Amino acid sequence: MMKIALLYTMNSCPFCTEIKGMMKENNVKYIERDIHEHDKEYEDFVKKTKNDYLPAFSILTVSEKKEILNVEYVLPDDNFKDLSEAVEIVKNKLL
Repeated sequence: MMKIALLYTMNSCPFCTEIKGMMKENNVKYIERDIHEHDKEYEDFVKKTKNDYLPAFSILTVSEKKEILNVEYVLPDDNFKDLSEAVEIVKNKLL
């Protein structure tokens, strides 16, 4: 079993650029999902979370057979107020 962080971003978002740098500085691995390239996936994300603020995360728990067992969300305003808090939350969820 492993955990994967998906980071939803948008090119013109300064907070998205900043958090990517912070994730790198803290050695937190993630898969970036630009919301324009993965628009259907992001639409589903927004429907499920009722939150369309960026940057935002899905933390997937995946089985050895690549099945998604659980999904947790880390969302602006709901779970974190600033980017450093988001990085810490994601880092702890990936442990």
